[in-house]
Amino acid sequence: MLQSESPARTTTCSCGRTAVGAAAGRRGIACGTAVGVAAVTGTAGSGASPGQSRESEADPAIVGTRSSAWAAVPETRATTSDAPTGTAIITVEDGGENSIVVAPGANGELTLSAAALTAIGNAKIVLSQLEIPFPTVQAAAAAAKYFVLNAAPAAELPDELLAEVDLLVVNETEAEAIAGPDRSALLKQVPAAVVTLGGAGAVILTREADEIAVPGVPVEVVDTTAAGDTFCGVLVATLAAESTNDSITPSDLTNAVRRANVAASLSVQAAGAISSVPHGDAIDARYAEVYL
Repeated sequence: MLQSESPARTTTCSCGRTAVGAAAGRRGIACGTAVGVAAVTGTAGSGASPGQSRESEADPAIVGTRSSAWAAVPETRATTSDAPTGTAIITVEDGGENSIVVAPGANGELTLSAAALTAIGNAKIVLSQLEIPFPTVQAAAAAAKYFVLNAAPAAELPDELLAEVDLLVVNETEAEAIAGPDRSALLKQVPAAVVTLGGAGAVILTREADEIAVPGVPVEVVDTTAAGDTFCGVLVATLAAESTNDSITPSDLTNAVRRANVAASLSVQAAGAISSVPHGDAIDARYAEVYL
């Protein structure tokens, strides 16, 4: 049985036989071909649809689950699985808000090979999420130079995982699941966090500076399904491309969140989980209109 959720929440279940695309794939697309980014993501299992997108081809640093149905992930970085492809069942309200139920499928079997861990260790920044097993996330975090965790779907996170996180990206629901009602308490567990606030934008929390509010970009909303994944992918790609030293500063984060906000605002103006993710030139043009 699938139980409906309030808007903008994602939950998991143990059912599902077909797939229309996964959140991890959307993050991979949004990362694009940014040099120095590895996205730890699940991919297609034995139940892949014939026309399913093959997002991982965009970035050779992406690692994931591989099957005969989807050969996009390099063999040495892949986990073979006969499980069904992960399924996201999405409902969208008239105002564009969405509720999602995820059946992980093959994503729930993802492990990391030695080659995958090497790719992760060589990347400038690594992005992961929680549609794959916690031990796999933990292994990626331990191998990464700079680890970004998008803690979705919402879950209580073990202390040993949080200890490896350099930047936590969460929405309000996910932040409360980790730290309770006071979002500043996130900094007791991680050195930096970005809390997304839907159309209101995002706030940046770091131990080095006061809370930084980044307002949203007002638009007419059609479908919010891909907004969070677009935000995360563009955030990380921008940090990888534009940070100039080994540490990422509050200023670096502010610029990256602004660009991620713009990208998310573009994504919500189109319907679809994959097709709504904007191209880099569209992001650049809109960024210039909003901020320059």
